Amino acid sequence: MARLPNIDPTKHPELAELAAQIGKERGRVSQLYGTLLNSPPVAAGWLHLLTAVRQHTKLKGSWRELVILRVALVNGADYEYRSHVPHALQEGVTQAQIDGLPQWELSDAFDKQTRAVLAYSDAMTREIKVPDALFAAIREFLDDREIMDLTALVGSYNLVSRVLIALQIGH
Repeated sequence: MARLPNIDPTKHPELAELAAQIGKERGRVSQLYGTLLNSPPVAAGWLHLLTAVRQHTKLKGSWRELVILRVALVNGADYEYRSHVPHALQEGVTQAQIDGLPQWELSDAFDKQTRAVLAYSDAMTREIKVPDALFAAIREFLDDREIMDLTALVGSYNLVSRVLIALQIGH
């Protein structure tokens, strides 16, 4: 059970505009957003940031969703992982890639570039520091904007998983 209440925006008229924006951007007010509504400014900022990193970047959609899934796996954020499997499949991630993601280093389902993206994601999530050689590897095929987009995506979904786990959202 979540540690904070899931706010029903229909019972809080002051949240109507924000709830409508969440619904427009996400299709509904999920359990995560219902919890975030305990702090409307945080919910609004969260929506703006996560919309930017998910919907307005230059990264390939398959890479975006693989990164989100990988961060969720590394951090043990099951709610986040389950929520994004359908998105990953919609973006062209194969079932073999999803199945191979827990041990992607041993899987032949990923090409060289995708491996570099996953390694970057792992480094940022596990050690925070990205080794120079790994940065050089992504620099070979990503431009400055794509590197910023990737870095913000990994950082943002580490935020998501940490909030989900700390507040036991989705349990």
